[in-house]
Amino acid sequence: MGRSHRRATTATATATATAPRWLTAAQLEAWQALTLLLALLPTALEAQLQRDAQLSYIEYYALAALSERPDRTMRMSELAVLTNAELSRLSHLITRLQKRGYVRREPDPDDGRYTNAELTDAGYDLVVAAAPGHVAAVRELVIDALDDTALAALQGSADRINARIGDPRHNISRDATATTDSSTKKVEVTTGLSGNRSA
Repeated sequence: MGRSHRRATTATATATATAPRWLTAAQLEAWQALTLLLALLPTALEAQLQRDAQLSYIEYYALAALSERPDRTMRMSELAVLTNAELSRLSHLITRLQKRGYVRREPDPDDGRYTNAELTDAGYDLVVAAAPGHVAAVRELVIDALDDTALAALQGSADRINARIGDPRHNISRDATATTDSSTKKVEVTTGLSGNRSA
């Protein structure tokens, strides 16, 4: 085999390996349905929360997460992971809620390097009042639209995608070494839907 032929063969193999894996028609339809859902569902849920509780979607989930802790307290860094928010964004959010009397910030008594967010009684009362309307919206828009088989399939699909997102082998960011806490531990997200809260 001549040198020029070997170079051509190598170039062809490289081009094949790096060629885009375009979606099939069926895959594209599924992806478009998912992206539409990701756009519409949070907007619809936030509209209900804003109307009934004057809370944004992420504000409600931050308060609900705190309400489900036995002491209604969580490190800011942990709350950022749970709400999938950058720490700086969460800090601004907590400041807004603090001004409304729903949370307060305190140094972590076990480690002064950390700051805790603590749900106040007023914040707890707000979550308790807002939760029934929120869970009704979730049930109306999602749960009641699916039978048990479809719901199980939805959970299975979501679990697989979430695991893939958290797997460093599938990291699509430019900095492959940049990972978040959510990629190294599973966070149970029940936030305001189960009715389980610390009294």
